[in-house]
Amino acid sequence: MKPGKKIYFASDFHLGIPDHEQSLQREKRIVRWLDQIKHDCETLFLLGDVFDFWFEYKEVVPRGYVRLLGKLAELSDSGIKIHYFTGNHDMWMSDYLTTELNLTLHKKPFVTTIAGKVFYLAHGDGLGPGDKGYKFLKKVFSNPLSQWLFARLHPNLGISLANYWSGKSRNAQQEIFLGENKEWLIIFCKNLLRHRNFDYLIFGHRHLALDIPVTPTSRYINLGDWITFNTYAVFDLEKLELKEFKE
Repeated sequence: MKPGKKIYFASDFHLGIPDHEQSLQREKRIVRWLDQIKHDCETLFLLGDVFDFWFEYKEVVPRGYVRLLGKLAELSDSGIKIHYFTGNHDMWMSDYLTTELNLTLHKKPFVTTIAGKVFYLAHGDGLGPGDKGYKFLKKVFSNPLSQWLFARLHPNLGISLANYWSGKSRNAQQEIFLGENKEWLIIFCKNLLRHRNFDYLIFGHRHLALDIPVTPTSRYINLGDWITFNTYAVFDLEKLELKEFKE
């Protein structure tokens, strides 16, 4: 890495909800944040649910989000590496953004080492104990046959149905901290750390901004969201901090 450069992490923008006006305001805020960090950002990790729904038909993608997509294209063209993790709301991502933005797409957890620190990165959905109903649905929705069948629907109908189910999924999610012994991702981290050490285990999904030591050498980080918290993490090659974007 070049001297003075940093690594940034963010997730759960959920662009598209609750309506166009509020989503647009949030999108503009995210673009202002990206403008603020672009001078020292070497790599940007987007850990899922950037969009509240995303499905790529062969010739059609969801309308909107031009400000964010344009800004990401600008960052990519300037040499900033962008990694995009699919979440439970945008799991039907295909090759549109990889082609247009030259980003790296991750559909599974990703392990990387930066400046000697080992990172475990994932959106977080379906990890840990419990939530068996969602885990079953995720297998169904991620099945290529399911995606092929959905693509047979006209986009107006398909996207309307998907937005309905997306709202159901979001409303079912608890956004209060349940305690370390009940948080599935913390339980997942503790089990994972029995087999291998990670310095940082970073997730989205829970919509809570959390920084919790799970062992003396490992920290669980949840990035929060941009609906309520406007939070992100930054690693400067020495330390990782969870921060709030304040305009």
